Amino acid sequence: QVQLVESGGGLVQAGGSLRLSCAASGGTFGTYGMGWFRQAPGKEREFVAAISWNGGSAYYADSVKGRVTISRANHKNTMYLQMNSLEPEDTAVYYCAARYSGRASFNRSEYAYWGQGTQVTVSS
Repeated sequence: QVQLVESGGGLVQAGGSLRLSCAASGGTFGTYGMGWFRQAPGKEREFVAAISWNGGSAYYADSVKGRVTISRANHKNTMYLQMNSLEPEDTAVYYCAARYSGRASFNRSEYAYWGQGTQVTVSS
């Protein structure tokens, strides 16, 4: 029902910035809690950031706090992840996810829909 498409990934030098986008179609985007997760080769998918349905609440993993800002534009059916001061350890495939509950959550199992991912590579 809900389709999510990430974009904005690419190759960036350490210390650089990227803005990831997640475009949603189907469903009712403005009611969903949304999240960003990432997965590096050989690693489990891990939580990055989450945002409530209206953007009123946001949560971040300790590994990215202070360097990342999650936001959403419900009128555009789009969620964003602004990433600054990128480090090689940030290299991963980044996924956006949606849950019917409007609450932000760090728990991967609570999300019903996932995008295909976008690759972020940070060179040293």
